[in-house]
Formats: sequence, C-alpha cells, structure tokens
Amino acid sequence: MNSRQQLILQTVIDKGQMSVTDLARMTGVSEVTIRQDLNTLEKQSYLRRTHGFAVPLDSDDVETRMMNNYTVKRDLADFAASLVSSGETIFIENGSSNALLARKLGEQRDITIITVSSYIAHLLKEALCEVILLGGIYQKKSESMVGPLTRQYIQQVHFSKAFIGIDGWQPETGFTGRDMMRTDVVNAVLEKGSEAIVLTDSSKFGVVHPYTLGPDERFQRVITDSALKPEAHLQLQQKGLIVDIVNTGGFR
Repeated sequence: MNSRQQLILQTVIDKGQMSVTDLARMTGVSEVTIRQDLNTLEKQSYLRRTHGFAVPLDSDDVETRMMNNYTVKRDLADFAASLVSSGETIFIENGSSNALLARKLGEQRDITIITVSSYIAHLLKEALCEVILLGGIYQKKSESMVGPLTRQYIQQVHFSKAFIGIDGWQPETGFTGRDMMRTDVVNAVLEKGSEAIVLTDSSKFGVVHPYTLGPDERFQRVITDSALKPEAHLQLQQKGLIVDIVNTGGFR
C-alpha cells in the first residue's frame, strides 16, 4: 500500500464514505487513478466500493449497506413481509434488510410498525401504515436510537413479531453484533418474549463480533438467502430455529 492509498483508506474510515470525485480532488490525481487505487484496496479487503463511493467494510450507514447485495435483501424483505398479517403490530430493528422490509410493509394501511431507526421512520413518512419511533440517544452514524431511555420505551410497548438484524453468527457464540449500544437495544427487544425473527443475508454466518445477541433460544426464526452453507443451516436447525431459505427471484 503506497502513501496515497494509505491516505485514501484513512479518509474513508474517518468520513464513513467518500466519493471518487472528492478523493481525486483531495489527492490531486485523476479519477481513473483513484478507481485503480480503490480496486486495489477492495481486493485487499480494506474497503468496499459502491456506486461511485468508497466505504469502510463495517460501514454503519443504512443506505450504503442496502446497496450491497440489494436484490438478495429485497427478496428477503419480500418473504419477511409475507409473514406479517393484517392488523399486526411489529417491531423492526435497524439495518438494510429491515429497511427494505419496512418499505414493503409501508404499503399496508392496517399494520403498525415500531422502530428505533430514524432512517426507517423517515422512509415511511408517506406510508399508509402507522409508525411509532421510540426515543433515546441518537446514534448519528447508524441513524438509530440507543441507550437506557430506548430500553425503557421498549418495555412499555407491545408487538407480536420483532425483525432483527445481526452482524455475525457462529455455533459457538450464537448471534453477535459489533455495536454495544445497539446490541443492548436488541436484547431489550428479545426480553419481551415476542416472536424474534433474524432477517439477514448469508454473508453474516461464520462471522463473529464482540457483543452477544440472545441467547439463540430467544430467537424463533431465521430468514436468509440460498448461499447459506449447508452446515450452518443444519446447526441453526439443531438449535431449534426455523430456517427460511430465500432464492433470488423467489422463495421457498
């Protein structure tokens, strides 16, 4: 990695997202050179490219993450939406697949969506459904509410299903998250005893992060795509979880 690439990487990490144009202006080289640098950094697993931008591998930005594996996440969201009945009140946690689920469910007038995600609430500003945004400390990078106030609000509302995003899962550790505050919010939701449904693409399986979501026994269902490895599928089922495998362009 040369000095320019080091500068690019550090800037992307610090800012959370940088455009090719801005990086070219900052470094004084052409956009073609910047694209070559970004290709090199992406191949070395330092960052990720998306639609003219560079983002850290662990970006918290919902919209940026949504564009990664968009088609898969859309199909996951469509399947998850099919599990929600008329008249239900559900909780939707933060995350890109969950945001697509909220957008799909927003077309229905007779459901209520409770969320801690200001991004999801904004996404539903013209929606037919009822939206309840819980308060708390505003975590700017993830556009989500966290902290003890959020936990208290969760204790005061009721919902039949909770759709949860995860950052990792291994059989030894269970479901894990990379942010302590958001993990605490999820665990408060799990304490409610409602049907807890993991909604995530298969890239999260086989990965571990510092903070535990769960234990696994508090989850009832996993919705993921057909790239899930057979051994992970079996291990999830052995833990008593229903595993719904969604194929791109349809589901089974």
